[in-house]
Amino acid sequence: MQSTSVCVACGARIETKDGFDLYAPGSAQQGQGYNPQIYAELARLEDRNFWFQARNRLIVRATRNHFPDAKSFLEIGCGTGQVLRAMGAAFPNARLHGSELFVEGLEFARQRLPQAHLMQMDATRIPYVDEFELIGAFDVVEHIEDDVGVLKEIHRALKIDGGAILTVPQHPFLWSHQDEMACHVRRYRRHELESKLRGCGFRILYTTSFISLLLPLLALSRWTMRKTGDDPLREMRVGAAANTGLAAVLRAEYALLSTGMKLPVGGSRLVVAIKDS
Repeated sequence: MQSTSVCVACGARIETKDGFDLYAPGSAQQGQGYNPQIYAELARLEDRNFWFQARNRLIVRATRNHFPDAKSFLEIGCGTGQVLRAMGAAFPNARLHGSELFVEGLEFARQRLPQAHLMQMDATRIPYVDEFELIGAFDVVEHIEDDVGVLKEIHRALKIDGGAILTVPQHPFLWSHQDEMACHVRRYRRHELESKLRGCGFRILYTTSFISLLLPLLALSRWTMRKTGDDPLREMRVGAAANTGLAAVLRAEYALLSTGMKLPVGGSRLVVAIKDS
């Protein structure tokens, strides 16, 4: 069902569809090469996948360490709501908001977290100013050509002293056909994201690599898949025994990070920053 509502930022009338505000329906139609039909299988795979479990632990830990009292959280590119659900469980008093370019993903997010405010949105045009205490973008900005533009929009949408938590794939030498299938624009060099955040008015509070103990295995996997296959979810299709073993390795890595250790290399990077007053 389609109707209209009023934009929270400017008062303009906007379209709604199936209960979701549509801030950028034209951008969704362009698609950016992404196939929204994969959301159903993605939702099924990510719940048990070792990588998603490990990333959620780090996101929740970073929030508890740096923004434990944040009352409003926006996740940009929330997909099927897997991270939002973890944040809702860890911070039941926070007001949760999620945005996604494709409404198809929001349908699954609503099933997982019906109390969250969900919207269709282009990350390069966030319709909020000085609104949120915390904004997250987890493996999102690597999909967008103008990543600096997205960081500037995040900065604008945050309150003074509000926080940003981001994760991105790291190390260009790991680039493979799998990145192309996932519609990545880049894998970040070490400290590249931190530099871009500083240039947009952020102060870095914490940064570390993760998926570090599995880096040799990840590199081997990427090199053997450089030109093969057409499945963007291929890396998530892990057998039960292998998934259990990989999850155990990343729990050990989490224990290392929990001691305060920072890891210099890894398949992914986590950065925590603040909109400096």
